[in-house]
Amino acid sequence: MRASSTEAGRPGLLGRLDPLSERRTDGTTLVRAAQALPPYRARLIDHLHEWAERAPDRTFLAERRADRSWRRLTYAEASEQVVAVAGGLLALGLSEDRPIAILGGNDIEHALLALAAMEVGIPYCPVSPAYSLVSKDFGKLRDAFALLTPGLVFVPDGAAFAAAIEAVGSAGVVRVATRRGEAIGAVPFEALADGTATARSAVAGRRELVGPDTIAKFLLTSGSTGHPKAVVNTQRMLSANQTMLAQCFPFLSDEPPVFVDWLPWNHTFGSNHNFGMTLVHGGSLFIDAGKPMPGAIAETVANLREIAPTAYFNVPKGYEALLPHLRADEALRATFFSRLRMLFYAGAGLSQAVWDAYQDLAVAATGARIPFVTGLGATETAPSALMNLRDVDGPGNMGHPMVGVVMKLVPAAGKLEVRIKADCVTPGYWRSPELTAAAFDEEGYYRLGDAVRYASPGDADGGFLFDGRISEDFKLATGTWVSVGPLRAAFLAAFHPLARDVVIAGHDRDDIAVLVFPDLDACRAVADGSADPVGHPAVRAVFAERLVRFAEAATGSSTRVERLALLAEPPSIDRGEITDKGSINQRAVLAARGGLVADLYADPPPAHVISARATVAP
Repeated sequence: MRASSTEAGRPGLLGRLDPLSERRTDGTTLVRAAQALPPYRARLIDHLHEWAERAPDRTFLAERRADRSWRRLTYAEASEQVVAVAGGLLALGLSEDRPIAILGGNDIEHALLALAAMEVGIPYCPVSPAYSLVSKDFGKLRDAFALLTPGLVFVPDGAAFAAAIEAVGSAGVVRVATRRGEAIGAVPFEALADGTATARSAVAGRRELVGPDTIAKFLLTSGSTGHPKAVVNTQRMLSANQTMLAQCFPFLSDEPPVFVDWLPWNHTFGSNHNFGMTLVHGGSLFIDAGKPMPGAIAETVANLREIAPTAYFNVPKGYEALLPHLRADEALRATFFSRLRMLFYAGAGLSQAVWDAYQDLAVAATGARIPFVTGLGATETAPSALMNLRDVDGPGNMGHPMVGVVMKLVPAAGKLEVRIKADCVTPGYWRSPELTAAAFDEEGYYRLGDAVRYASPGDADGGFLFDGRISEDFKLATGTWVSVGPLRAAFLAAFHPLARDVVIAGHDRDDIAVLVFPDLDACRAVADGSADPVGHPAVRAVFAERLVRFAEAATGSSTRVERLALLAEPPSIDRGEITDKGSINQRAVLAARGGLVADLYADPPPAHVISARATVAP
């Protein structure tokens, strides 16, 4: 039996969330924390200036230069530059109706511009770089600009973003670039700064007008529609959620946190959660240009070999990509675990094998397990709503409502739909009153769209397990409900590491079939390095064997997969099949690949379809 984190001498790292439940006569249940939410700041930006006074020389942000040295920005430098840039922004007539659009990824100029905008109450929107650099038709970028009508657009590199800027037709919009701005007629970033006494006075005056309900930013999310929605993020949301997180993680106050983080700031996990946590606790964030994918993880490994984080945040694919390097590299392992007090995963389910591997490495390196934490939330909840702070032996438990959060559980199609009311919940979607109205119920609870189930039947104290997205579930022709989330997780576990993701089909059909996005590296290993691993007989044979076993283990038609097809073409961001953080849109994939779905149900099936009722010769 493994020792718990507290038994291993790590008490006090995590807080407590003691759930109180109230069951109503209409069948709904309300769950909240017994603890009360402490007061929180009216403005998130206040923390920057406070740390500039308390720890002026501490590194706030750092990023790699071309020569691999670290460019560091202290709290004092950041505070001074933010005020100067804010002074320049005031002269441009920017507002809620003419906000700032930031098209680039994570870097110091991005952070300074975002903080300067918050300093004077100008909303900004970090837009996924993939909309500009990966997309072929710039459709999502056009949609975002039409919705936001920005008054200023910022890019790190004018030449790299020139095609995107031309595509959106940003006439009349101020263009700002860090470098090569001449390619788009942009002013240099440093030209924004106005540090005159007059500008500073104007900034101070505008700052006093910024309050809890001032819009801090818009975060784009497409959900199941494929078209960007702009989630309004207020100062109240950001400050309240950071106070909730501080109650969960008291160790953040023990010493200034150090993070090495790649998670994009155009998503709520990277920006509101991680960047916000750095700012609130006076920490240091080392911007990681790596990504959890082949060819890009090496940068993350190099950074973690040099910088020891006090907490580490990632998505499950990121932990999977990093794991073999930690196993193989003793120096990396020693640095990584030397100050680490928490691992945190979100965005998808983590496998038990990966969980166990990290705990084994932690014990080997430090003599103790490390808390491996997750929760539940959304862009609309800024982001955290539930958090698991209990010592558990595996992934999946989402924990309990955080302080200040009321979770409403509504019975729906045999599941418990989650709805949330809290100060960290968005007031709605920008310029989308119908979407906003549909997002809230008659009592003002935000409809998260997720379902949960009790980890211990009927007992909130045991926490809650994710039970899928309500909108993804469907019925077979027999009337049997298929719960897509749990089935997807079970399938990926059974086909690990060969399947990177899976899309579930079967609406109004007699049985379930799936489209599989294979992990090409894992498949190549099976196919002896073949240039076409998807079509290789050995790969097809392994998938066929596992499909038969998976079908035999099914408990009924709602968990039995009859057929699968391997997809050689990766998911497309232009068709809305995938976000830049790697989330698959089930509906978009099924719609875009209707021909392949038809093949799954053809009788007899074509040769490229693998059936649980047949074998494939290697």
